[in-house]
Order: sequence, then structure tokens, then C-alpha cells
Amino acid sequence: MSGFLRVAAIVPSVRVADFGYNAEQIIALMTRADGAGVEVACFPELCLTAYTCQDLFAHELLIDQAETALLRVMEFSRSLPRLITIVGLPILYGDRLYNCAAVVHQGRLCGIVPKTYLPNYKEFYEQRWFASADTLPADAEVLICGQSVPISPQLLFHTEYCTFAIEICEDLWAPIPPSSYHALAGAEVIFNLSASNELIGKATYLHSLIAGQSARSLCAYVYSSCGYGESTQDLVFGGHALVAESGRFLAKGQRFSMQPQIITADIDLNAIRLDRRVNTTYAHSSAHNHVADHYRTIDIDMTEMQTGQSSLQRIVDPLPFVPAGNALDERCEEIICMQSEALAKRIEHTHAKTVVLGISGGLDSTLALLVCVHAFDRLQMDRRGIIGITMPGFGTTDRTYTNALDLMKGLGITIREISIREACELHFRDIGHDGKTHDVTYENVQARERTQILMDAANQMGGFVVGTGDLSELALGWATYAGDHISMYGLNASIPKTLVRHLVSWMARTIADDYSAKTLLDIVATPISPELIPADEDGNITQKTEDLVGPYELHDFFLYHTLRYGRRPATIYALARMAFDGHDDRVPVYEEDVIKHWLQVFFRRFFAQQFKRSCLPDGPKVGSCSLSPRGDWRMPSDACSTAWLDECAKL
Repeated sequence: MSGFLRVAAIVPSVRVADFGYNAEQIIALMTRADGAGVEVACFPELCLTAYTCQDLFAHELLIDQAETALLRVMEFSRSLPRLITIVGLPILYGDRLYNCAAVVHQGRLCGIVPKTYLPNYKEFYEQRWFASADTLPADAEVLICGQSVPISPQLLFHTEYCTFAIEICEDLWAPIPPSSYHALAGAEVIFNLSASNELIGKATYLHSLIAGQSARSLCAYVYSSCGYGESTQDLVFGGHALVAESGRFLAKGQRFSMQPQIITADIDLNAIRLDRRVNTTYAHSSAHNHVADHYRTIDIDMTEMQTGQSSLQRIVDPLPFVPAGNALDERCEEIICMQSEALAKRIEHTHAKTVVLGISGGLDSTLALLVCVHAFDRLQMDRRGIIGITMPGFGTTDRTYTNALDLMKGLGITIREISIREACELHFRDIGHDGKTHDVTYENVQARERTQILMDAANQMGGFVVGTGDLSELALGWATYAGDHISMYGLNASIPKTLVRHLVSWMARTIADDYSAKTLLDIVATPISPELIPADEDGNITQKTEDLVGPYELHDFFLYHTLRYGRRPATIYALARMAFDGHDDRVPVYEEDVIKHWLQVFFRRFFAQQFKRSCLPDGPKVGSCSLSPRGDWRMPSDACSTAWLDECAKL
């Protein structure tokens, strides 16, 4: 798929100083990698000789045989034109030996990267055999395998699809790793050839280094470390194979495997590029990269590269806002604390005696109410200062009305009931509406009447109105302008609908008493509706939001990839097809034509409804995405959606 790069961290079995065997193992694994669609494969440090050769590194025969083994790998690479291979070996430059990574493609050496930081403490004594990359001339080239090749730690390898760079083992452990400069110079992917030995607890620290470096440098990091076959005379090597992207791991191999490993992952290059574009700190740092001018760029012709393949190996999460497993409980607790702290600050700052909110028996008002209770408890304020107002209208059903009352009673807040029927009927007469035509005016009159009641009640009781609308509704414009679109503090403004449901469920399971928990679970099970159209003859909801604007799990998926990664419709569509293919039982399967239809609806509404988002009330950002004009999203209300809708139409 366009914008993704398939990489491999490969751990071969080796024999110490058995150059022919090691080359054969590498060649066999190159073949397997190519068959798996890999585009760049990384092998461990000094894999052509083995890392543990010790004083044998000084022998002329070893150096010559390592070159011969490299030549075999180069010759074989002619048969794999779609694969770039990175292997480790010692290379002689002048009278100094360097611990190097060689980049091989289509029978040629593209460049050689020597190791900068040579560990010479405790069990390490690499300076006994190797020289640091710092000792090389800036424009150094080495004659090897019949080619004159650039040899430098400051090489960028550029293809049509991506730019990558290399560092070796200890380089990562330095206070300022070379990869920091590589990334600032333009490398999107860093490959690390390593031979780090195993110690108790060391793996955890290594993982934190890799995750941290990929996050700090806004890059992908591919790490391959030597394993079975290295000498265990004094050390043990576990064979790490790891791929991280912007702070999270995409793939991890099995440590201590006695079999060769190929760990593959698809790197999202577009996500990395977007993060770098919008992160002004990254751009500022790039401007101060004092070594950037010393880099040499090596162009690699990858016209036959497999990027653009139709499927990805990475799992596409259909609920990107909703973590799975134990992480969901942690996320819910964190969000509730953030929301309640934000609300508590607003209460203290305004010296409010009360907070006022409309309670409909729906998900959003339920979440807002639960957060209000949490904030009042933290402030040690009487819950009766929370004024919950139920405002029955023409579409209110017994189920939601009863749930609203039961919830407020169970939580011990102040309950008020103010019917909007009579006021709306009077307004219909004032504006000449028959009150029977269920059009947008009919609906919006009710929403604006409810907002007026809340605002005036807040003035009356020395408080402010807590808004209940969520991020998904803001994205789709599913709110009445100057109605439920307005409040004095938009508590749920950065929480998408898919997460609202889980937050309410979590509070039912973990915080609420048995009486309230039963009510909360029924609210979760109730169809989402604004209840502005009368119920059917059996008292059931007739106006179901998802029948009108589409499934929220689809819209939240579209929203996440639009805001977080700036993806184009074609990419979102392709990812959605993978996300909703049935691999995750948390969501239903959606056919391609259904995804396409609602994607068009999403972009049409997203562009058309910006005017509502341009004047949002204050509200806390608690997640990775926000539509506040003072936060993540600034967009003109009259921006044209033509290009986005045209691409949707061509899917």
C-alpha cells in the first residue's frame, strides 16, 4: 500500500569465523525475506564473520574472507532486485579496521557505514580491534569487492519511497546517538546492526531505548542483534529482532531462539512525515543540526520496489480511540481524572455554586454527569450542587426518561424537570410552523429551547452550563447551531462516541453502586438518538442517529486517520477495508460499498459543518485529537471538499 515500507529485522544462525556458512545463511534468509515482500532487510553486527571473533579480527585472512563473503551476498542480490540488504562485516581502510554495515542492492555496494562509538568497558573491548568512524576523512571512499564505495557514518540512503540511515549497536546507547542526527538530516527509518549481549534486565532497558529514540526522532527504528551461534565463551547473545515506529513497537522477535528469525513489519511513512511536518520543535531542531551539511546522499534505484502492494502485515485497529484489554481500563481512568480535574479548575476559577446540565438518558449527558460527580467529590463539594435538568419533548421515550431520573436519583444530585412542549408549540405559532412537519426547523426549535432553559437556569442558580456534545458529533456537525452546540464548558469535546460508550461502561463496572450500574448499562444498550422526532406507537425510538449519519465506529475511524495522520480518502478507504474485515470481534464487518458510502458522507459533512467548530466553547483536550479552533484544528468554514469527494467517488 502506498506510503508503507516493509522492513525485516533478521537474526541468522552463525558460526564463528565460518565465512562461507554465514554467507549461505544470509543468502537463504534474503530469499525468504524477498518472498515475504520485504523491501529493506537488516542483519546483525558483523554477521558475515560473527561478532565474537576477538583477536582473529586482526588476521589478514579473516578480513579477506569477510570481503569474499560480502561478494557472494552481492552477487546473489542481483536475483532479488526488489530487496535492499544491510549486513555487518569488518572493513579495512588504510591501516585501520572498522566495524561496518554494508548496504547491498542489485549486485552493488551502495555505501558503507562504520560504527562510531566502540564500547571499551566491562565485557567490551572493541577498541582493541576497531577504529571509530570519527577517525575517517569526511569524503572517505574504500575500494572493496571491485568498487570504490563511500564509507562514512553520515550517509543517507534515498529511494523513491523513503530515506534511511544506519547506526551500529553502541551508537544507540550514546548520550546523543548518531541516529538523532540522521533523523534531523532526513532519515525516516533507522537501521541498527547490533551484537549486544544478554544480561538480566537488560532487554527491558534496550526496549525503552529503542522506543524512546523512535519517539524522540519521529522515525521508525529497526534493530537486529546477533543470536545463536555466537561464542558463549564469556557472553550469551539473545537475538533481538525489533521494529518500532514513533515510540511503539510494531514487531518483536523471540529471544533465545535457536532457529533463524525474520521479523517483518510495515512502516507507516506518511504518519512519520505528517508528525514531522506539524511538530515545530522537530523542525526547529533540524535547523540546528550542525552536522547536516556533512551528509552524503546515496540514491538507490528502486523502480521495482514492492511498495504499493495491496495488503499490509500490520493489524489495522478498527477502534483507534479505544485500546483493547487492560489498556482500556487505564485509559478510562486517566480520561475521567483529566476531565474532572479540568472541570474542578473551572468551578474554582468561576466561584460557581452549581453546574447545570441537561440529562437525556443518553450516553453523552451520562458521561458528563458522571464526570461532574467525580469533580464534586474531589472538591469535597455537595453533589446537590449538580443540577440535572430533564426536559421532555416530543420525541422523549419512557426508557430514556426513566433512565435519566434513575441515574440522577442514584447519584444524589439535584433534579429538575422542565418540559419543552408548551414553549416549543408557542414558538411554532410565533414563526408560522405547523408543528406537524418534522423538518430541521421542528428539530432545532427543541434543541435551542433546551439550551435556553439550561443557560437561564445556570444564571438563576449561580452556575454554568456543562456541555455534553462529543468529538464525533463535532466532526459530523451533528449538533444544532446555537443549540446543544453551545455551552459554558464543553466537557466531552475531545472524546469520540466510540470511547464515550466504553467510558460509561467502565464507570458502571468500577465506580458506580449497584443501583446506578444497572441504569448505566441500560443507557449503554439504548440506541443513540437526539429524540427530536416522536416515538412509534409502541414508545420506541424512531430517530436513530446511526441510521441517519452512519455507524460511529466507521466515522471515528475516518476521523482519527484524517486528524491524526492527514490521510487522503483512498488510503483511509483501503485501511478501513482491512480494519472492518472481521478480524476484530468488537466491531461488525462492513462491505466495501458501505465503507465508501459513509466515507463520502463523512467528508461532505466534515467540510460543510466547520462553521460550528469555529466557535466552540472552552473544553479540555484529553486525547490525541481535538477539533477546537484554539487547539488542534484550524480550518476555514468555506473550504471546498471537491478534491476529497472526487477521490471518494473514484474508489
